[in-house]
Amino acid sequence: MRPSGPCGTMTSISGDNLTQDAFLGGRVQLLQPRKGYRAGIDPVLLAAAVPATSGELVLELGCGVGAALFCLGARVPGLTLAGIEVQPDYAELARQNAALNGMEAQIHTCDLRQLPGDLRNTCFHHVLANPPYYDRTKGSPAPDSGRDMALGGDTPMADWVETAARRLRPKGWLTLIQKADRLGEILTAATARLGSITVLPIAGRDGRDADRVIVQARKDGRAPLRLLAPLVLHTGPAHLRDGDDYGPFIRSILREGAALPRPR
Repeated sequence: MRPSGPCGTMTSISGDNLTQDAFLGGRVQLLQPRKGYRAGIDPVLLAAAVPATSGELVLELGCGVGAALFCLGARVPGLTLAGIEVQPDYAELARQNAALNGMEAQIHTCDLRQLPGDLRNTCFHHVLANPPYYDRTKGSPAPDSGRDMALGGDTPMADWVETAARRLRPKGWLTLIQKADRLGEILTAATARLGSITVLPIAGRDGRDADRVIVQARKDGRAPLRLLAPLVLHTGPAHLRDGDDYGPFIRSILREGAALPRPR
């Protein structure tokens, strides 16, 4: 979600305006707005891609209600988790979701360009992000303001990458998920500050164009850019039956919290 705006804490989402949803086969429970931006599979795939190990420090830029952060925390116990989110209601839900899942996480309500002092003074092993998929200046706003802020942003992609690079310790990893048509922006920003870039295309079905990418880049990395074989979500050429038709490996990520394998 897009971190841009003043800092603060409050929430007006409660009661009938909330749902409690299960992720990773019930290992993670998330309170989410009934209307507005709701986490889907993208933050779960993002969490599965982060190569974290117990004891490391993790920061999510634009954490929303904490879907990616807490899916990662469920897969890798012992992480120190932090997140920033501009929308106070969503940030407060992230704090509640940390407690709901028995995790500790420092959630800050702030702009990624105006981080609080404790974050500016901390270097992280991993920074992850799911930046807005659409440029708000090039389309109509969504009817719900929370969804509009989550999906449409005016913060340049370069600012996301620059903030991540500044917060990474040497050899730390940035992991982000984004629409495939914004890959050029990501690579332009990342190659200026990071290295060892890998691009994982995500296609809905075999033979179809990728519509998402997971990009990883390493601070002080020197390996050449790698374009990986696509990750295919669904089986068969079309959706022909009720229920999901995710492939077995994708189902293991979504239902069991499996990790995406590291490139060889």
